[in-house]
Amino acid sequence: MRFLRNYLRFLAAVQLLPALESGEETLVGGQAVLEGVMMRSPHAWAIACRKPSGEVVTMSAPLERPSEKHKWMAWPIVRGVMTLGYAMNLGYRALRFSANVAIEDVMQAEGSAHVQTAAPAVASGPSLAAPTSSQTREKAATLSNWLAAVNIVISLAFFIFMYKYIPLLAATELKKIDPALGGRIAFNLVDGAIRLGLFLLFIWGVSLWKDIRRVYEYHGAEHKTVFAFENRDPLTTASVQKYSTFHPRCGTSFLMTVMLISIGFYMLVPFTTFWARFASRIVLLPVIAGVSYEIIRFAAKHRGSLFALMTAPGLWLQRITTKPPSDDEAECAIVALNQAMSLEKERGGELVIA
Repeated sequence: MRFLRNYLRFLAAVQLLPALESGEETLVGGQAVLEGVMMRSPHAWAIACRKPSGEVVTMSAPLERPSEKHKWMAWPIVRGVMTLGYAMNLGYRALRFSANVAIEDVMQAEGSAHVQTAAPAVASGPSLAAPTSSQTREKAATLSNWLAAVNIVISLAFFIFMYKYIPLLAATELKKIDPALGGRIAFNLVDGAIRLGLFLLFIWGVSLWKDIRRVYEYHGAEHKTVFAFENRDPLTTASVQKYSTFHPRCGTSFLMTVMLISIGFYMLVPFTTFWARFASRIVLLPVIAGVSYEIIRFAAKHRGSLFALMTAPGLWLQRITTKPPSDDEAECAIVALNQAMSLEKERGGELVIA
């Protein structure tokens, strides 16, 4: 049961991945994972996860910036797609690490229970020992590889079905009931409203699950820690806890912008048949993501612009996707950021905060 619970928690966290991470590669950012936080600087990343015993497990590694190797990846629009894809890949790796930590705990607990149960029956024979930490990690990694393959398929199918197929199908059926909805503008407004409603329902619904609520708390810890770092405050729990959990560079703001921008894009598509519209929504997704990325970048630099108003709903939504963290949760974010920055300095990186 614990294994199934961990898998369902991992599955839900992957669906929330774009809302939990920051897609900007030039600044300090991070992401909430299962019972921990991943933090990254331009050239390094680190994860800190807390086990039920209270121990904090960490991992850090160098990070390459794609735009430094391939200049075309820094082109407008293109950079948004590439940076988002890179951030999603990194975020998924971070989630898998946290899942491995959880699975390892389950296996160690089951191994200990097995030894305690079996010991009286084999007292005169060879002694039994619980799996070593390295053995447990090897098995956990194998399970996580299997789960990763399954989850990629499930996540992709869920995304297309929930946010592309269902809204389009619902809008098509409503058009049959009321022909006035058949116009391109009205149809896509209805389609967009349904898509946005499903997204908000999912974000709110999973927040009722205690395990995901804890992920949202770690999300808040990540934001608070980044704020403290950006303001050059000491990275202590007392200092970090002073800050807000709402951060303008959050992936939640990006997702909301994508949802809103997509409505306008789909209005430009001339197709009228169901399957042609469905295909166009999938094909246009990278373009919409790239444009949304540019809007977020512009809004961050021009707070009084119209584009900044478009990102406001994302900040409102963070009232759901971030929660006030405990000191222990904030400590995980601090440990992760300290390790990332330590590795950044070792590699000769220098982060300048405006």
